[in-house]
Amino acid sequence: MTRGSRRPAGPRTAGAAARGPLHRRWWSPYLFLAPGLAAVALFGLWPFANTVVLSFTDARILTGGGFVGLGNYRRALADPDFWTAAGNSVLYLLVVVPCLVLLPLALAVLVQARVPGIGFFRSAYYTPVIASAVVVGLVWQWVLRSDGLVNTVFLRLRIVSEPVPFLTDSTMLLVSAMLVTVWKGLGYYMVFYLAALGNVPASLHEAAALDGAGPVRRFVHITVPQVKPMMLLVGTLSAVSALRVFTEVYILGGESGGPGGGARTLPFLIRQVGLGFAGETGYASAISLLLFLLTLAFSLLGRRLARGDET
Repeated sequence: MTRGSRRPAGPRTAGAAARGPLHRRWWSPYLFLAPGLAAVALFGLWPFANTVVLSFTDARILTGGGFVGLGNYRRALADPDFWTAAGNSVLYLLVVVPCLVLLPLALAVLVQARVPGIGFFRSAYYTPVIASAVVVGLVWQWVLRSDGLVNTVFLRLRIVSEPVPFLTDSTMLLVSAMLVTVWKGLGYYMVFYLAALGNVPASLHEAAALDGAGPVRRFVHITVPQVKPMMLLVGTLSAVSALRVFTEVYILGGESGGPGGGARTLPFLIRQVGLGFAGETGYASAISLLLFLLTLAFSLLGRRLARGDET
């Protein structure tokens, strides 16, 4: 090749020319990420940072407030209402999470079978998931009130001599809210397990069946170990949801959170403290941060359990 002759363009040079100058800039990937990052910063990071700042002030809805240091946190730790709400939230988590880990798995195993009409049952179990939480709460309020369906059946069958106070006793109200949460979450987590069960090799079950293992032994020794990562994921997700529960308690117990506010959870207390013209947004922000730390602790626990399972 003589000096000054033009070298033919290779495939790489031709491709870069075809893609245009935008693909040769180092910042072009960040340009595409910018709208998403801006949305996260605007609707996620900024509200969180603002909540942290407010938690150290005595701000109210209509006033900025002044810096009070750890005053709101000391007030929360000495507040009986805070400990009642925190205890209810933790109790909610301890009862609801095991139910939402095990019951959807059993349900998924039942509806996994490919038999005629099984699609109807899958749709029926999933229907509560797409129903509005308010509608679900109102339906269960009608079912559980003193003259509702359950008490009417119990009285007719002489199981009880007087109506069960499902909605008028704090403990029973909390149990009723847990029941609604579990009932509404069954179909949602059932779908998770159906996906996990689809990845379990059928050859494992066939080999175990040839060795004489029954359905229960195959479920315990094959199905459960195979879907254990999904169980940990469901446990983490349901724990976070349980700590954030509000609608069920509000619909069933009203604005007071049951008799004397005894069924209030932490989100319920945050809403009650921070709402209205006299709402204490600084104190509500401090409780929100404490709830965040509690949720983070359970999330890290779930992550640690998942890592231990992988090793």
